[in-house]
Amino acid sequence: MKVASTTSLVGSLLLAGALTSLPLASSHGGTYRGPGDTVPPAAGVGSPIGPGNTPVSPAGRPPTTPGVGVPGPPTPGTPVSPGEGTGVPRTGFPEIGQDLTGWSFWWEFNKDPYLNLKSAIYSDKPRTGTGNWFLGIGQGEDSRDSMKPSASDIQNKIVPALLRALETETNPDIITGAMMALAKIGDIADETGNSKFVELFTPFLSGHTQEINETAAIAIGILANDSSVAILRDLLEDSKEGRALVGSNEVNYRTRAFAAYGLALVGSRTGEEAIRQSIFSSLRQTLESDDSSTRDIKVACLISMGLAPMEKLGFDSLPLGDPSAITSRSEQIEYLMEYFQDKKNSYFVRAHAPTAICRLLEGTDNESAKTAAAAVFIESLAKASKRQVQQSCVIALGLLGDTDPDGIDNAIRAALIQTKDKISDTQTRNFAAVALAQSGSRMGTEAPDLAISQVSKHFMVQLSRGKNAIRPWTAIAIGILGKGLGDAAPVELREALDMKLRAENSPLVAAYAIGSGILGNVEFTEPLLEKLERIADDEARGYICVALGMIGATEAIVPINDIIKDSSYRPQLLRQAAIALGLLGDKNIVDELVDTLEATNSLATQAALSSALGFIGDKRSIAPLVDLLENQEVTASARGFAAVALGIVADKEYLPWNSKIATDLNYRASTVTLNDQEGNGILNIL
Repeated sequence: MKVASTTSLVGSLLLAGALTSLPLASSHGGTYRGPGDTVPPAAGVGSPIGPGNTPVSPAGRPPTTPGVGVPGPPTPGTPVSPGEGTGVPRTGFPEIGQDLTGWSFWWEFNKDPYLNLKSAIYSDKPRTGTGNWFLGIGQGEDSRDSMKPSASDIQNKIVPALLRALETETNPDIITGAMMALAKIGDIADETGNSKFVELFTPFLSGHTQEINETAAIAIGILANDSSVAILRDLLEDSKEGRALVGSNEVNYRTRAFAAYGLALVGSRTGEEAIRQSIFSSLRQTLESDDSSTRDIKVACLISMGLAPMEKLGFDSLPLGDPSAITSRSEQIEYLMEYFQDKKNSYFVRAHAPTAICRLLEGTDNESAKTAAAAVFIESLAKASKRQVQQSCVIALGLLGDTDPDGIDNAIRAALIQTKDKISDTQTRNFAAVALAQSGSRMGTEAPDLAISQVSKHFMVQLSRGKNAIRPWTAIAIGILGKGLGDAAPVELREALDMKLRAENSPLVAAYAIGSGILGNVEFTEPLLEKLERIADDEARGYICVALGMIGATEAIVPINDIIKDSSYRPQLLRQAAIALGLLGDKNIVDELVDTLEATNSLATQAALSSALGFIGDKRSIAPLVDLLENQEVTASARGFAAVALGIVADKEYLPWNSKIATDLNYRASTVTLNDQEGNGILNIL
């Protein structure tokens, strides 16, 4: 039972953890985050659809519940509206989000660092935006031990229950759910460096179903134990040893892609430089040699290369020498820059290089490397590049720029502002709004006033006179800019957003609500509460709840509790309201949620409830969830989702494991193993 992020997470796009905010329901514990793109599925890319989609089981697979059908894939290039053309329950947005360029998709992929939900649950002073933010490292020093499960709770109550389930159950939902939960909890290597959980998961790589096999691969990666690198390399490289592990004459391409992401997760946490070098070497070798018919493996390798930065920077050393030995961060970056600029490589794969390069550049403070990369991205943006490449270049410029008034930073701002007139692709223009906010909120080393004024004026014009399609994105961008600048943010930005929030009475108010939530001013409490009472649209109300949680509006606890009690079969709204209560620190609904999870047969509701229990549950939720996991009289999917919830409650990381991958991803260049409409991608796993 794989578990579906985002974050926190987050590709993948149905509501349980992805772009659309609510989990689907399959044995991985899946949630469809949102669109792939319009490339035919044969190319390894999920068909484009709106946020709504088929429920999946706890692991991300389509449901096998009797009487629940699974629709065939939509025609490539044709968005499918939630609930349209099938007889299955839908959990996507009824109005906002049907357009693949909608803001809600971006939010669901990128929300985890902004919510930083675990920090809010366990800490008096939740913090985001620090170094290694998207990696989920360095957070949570202000723990409230009275709420956080203790080591004893985890080792004596949760882990034994999950181990019993893994050792005795045969249902894929329960097996994959238990495996993922144990992976998120993690174990401690013995004196030889070996991991008990790695040894426990390895037999699940062979036999069983493909779902269980690939879940075992990613679970081994989530454990992030150095001793598992050899296993994951063998799987990725489809070696003789890898084939022996899966008991087949080849390693399935899905398992190989999952193994690549698993290597990235190990590399992001290891303290051994030699292991990072080994991982990069394996990813590079596979990127260059893979000749499979889909793009899944190449995309997985390229994304993963940006998640395991080498500690040795090496910017002052000679240019790349021996191409077989990449041993420094500068060489990693140089390799990816060369790959990106080589037009012989697939544009669809190259589209993932800019974000990978920016992740490697993070924290290096090397202006020459930053300038060189930004110049290449600006040039690629100006050329008639494929739209996926343009989208990725815009995203990267947002990660590189800051408020320095001249030089490359000025060029970055100019390029991003000019996209509204010079770029025809709607998604690129939308991404540019977020990118401009990110670069404008990052303080440089020189006087920032000119840059802040330039960016602020642009957003003020877009919010008041821009086209209808860009205004929701501008609201999100204003929130990002204002949050990043803090006291330096122009007050007129907040006032303009407040005016739009108060005036909007359509479902579009959801974007203004999230923008205000990111900005975080308590002054938004009154208009948000008024909209919560007035707006009837479930999607919009859910986002209003989240916004109230983000600004810490404790006045909203009672009405949000009421919403949850009335939303047992409105999973999208239920999950968003639960996130809000988690942010507000209210736990009084836990028992009722467990009772509902036990009673419902709706996979979408089970997915939402499990996420909700993980989000707002503390150690008081452990006993009822363990009881549900071991209750043979309820459905296997409900029991699987109980395992999912236990894994979220006891997760060793503050951000969802796949938020590392989802954040700043160009989700419009997606593959089925990355983000999939049926909940089978790496970002669809809770």
